[in-house]
Amino acid sequence: MLAKVQEDGIEFVSLQFSDLLGVVKEVVIPIESLESALENGLWFDGSSIEGFARIQESDMFLKPDVSTYAVIPWLNQNGKTARFICDIYNANGEPCQTDPRYILKNAIKEAKELGYDFYVGPEMEFYLFRDDEKRTNVLDQGSYFDFTSYEGYHILKEIITALKNFGIDVETGHHEVGNGQYEIDFRYGDALTTADRVLTLKYTVKKIAQKYNVRATFMAKPLHGTAGSGMHTHQSLFKAGSSENLFYDENNHYHLSTLAYHYIAGLMKHIKAISAILCPTVNSYKRLVTGFEAPVYITWAAANRTALIRIPKWFHLKKSSARLELRCPDPTCNPYLALAVMLKAGLDGIKNQWQPPKPVEENIYKLDQEGLRLKSIDVLPSTLNEALSYMRNSKLVRELLGEQLFERYLDLKTCESTEYKQQVTPWEIQRYIDLF
Repeated sequence: MLAKVQEDGIEFVSLQFSDLLGVVKEVVIPIESLESALENGLWFDGSSIEGFARIQESDMFLKPDVSTYAVIPWLNQNGKTARFICDIYNANGEPCQTDPRYILKNAIKEAKELGYDFYVGPEMEFYLFRDDEKRTNVLDQGSYFDFTSYEGYHILKEIITALKNFGIDVETGHHEVGNGQYEIDFRYGDALTTADRVLTLKYTVKKIAQKYNVRATFMAKPLHGTAGSGMHTHQSLFKAGSSENLFYDENNHYHLSTLAYHYIAGLMKHIKAISAILCPTVNSYKRLVTGFEAPVYITWAAANRTALIRIPKWFHLKKSSARLELRCPDPTCNPYLALAVMLKAGLDGIKNQWQPPKPVEENIYKLDQEGLRLKSIDVLPSTLNEALSYMRNSKLVRELLGEQLFERYLDLKTCESTEYKQQVTPWEIQRYIDLF
């Protein structure tokens, strides 16, 4: 590794990791300190990072994962800079139980012990705004697959080029439905690598946008009356250590295996309990409303693109492409925790051999409560507070996160929900101040 950084002319190193909320944190060290960091780790105060440690357990250290090494392409002035994503360790040398990356590694380990490799492919949506006082002045007036903005085109190209430098092969980058909204999709991959890529993509998009005096946001619903930003997550299980997709069955109508149906059932059973992690902000639930193709009802289907779980069509000669798409997550989630709870829920369905309800291919947005009851169709939580109430009673999520992280996450998000409820919004002032 030291020979590689010398060959690349690296002078500084950015050691990066994720806090509980999925926000990228970093420590920059000179190249002279890298050898010590690789051998012994780099000490830091864990109590200062959201979700990691209590004040009496503050001594922690970062251990760089050498497989995540990459040169940061836009940091060339005053010395080239490389990046490592790090794991978090306690002072006693044991992995930190509250490190989100460790949580995902544990879930992956459980799947592997059952004979499965977890593969995923998220679709990352985001908005680009002018960096002015208004803060929500969209970059362009384009719509789906449009390239009406010359500036947006160049920003997107530079983002894709930068991601290649991080070893991320982008499959598509395009304009989305909303004015100023874009999407980037990268190659299907194992869950840990993909979570690292999500963290890197969000970091890269924001940094490249800043170069153009543009504000990038992955906020779920930054504008009223227009499309929200999702993180639709394609996922499947492969036979451990092989290229055999275990979700495929050519004899089934949807070309899905019995294992896939059990997995779907697990996701549907636990979806309310894991919503507070997949859709983690008060703003997330302003995206999950009818009328904008975001999922509201807990259903699955193939042709119905508004279902919570959709079965994409794939070329039948490509058995490895068999997968399902969970459509409720949004890009404000912590990718490590989000992928971990999806996998854990799916595995629970497999262990218990649950069966999903019948698919719902018709549009059900016009059904009233009685119509939904007659069809036995449930709905996602409508607020963060409601989602937290389901999570609070979830044995599965508590077991996955561990007691300390579970309680810390609930406390943090309950405070966020309470603080939001106390706000008086401009809409309320405009609506009521002269009326009453």
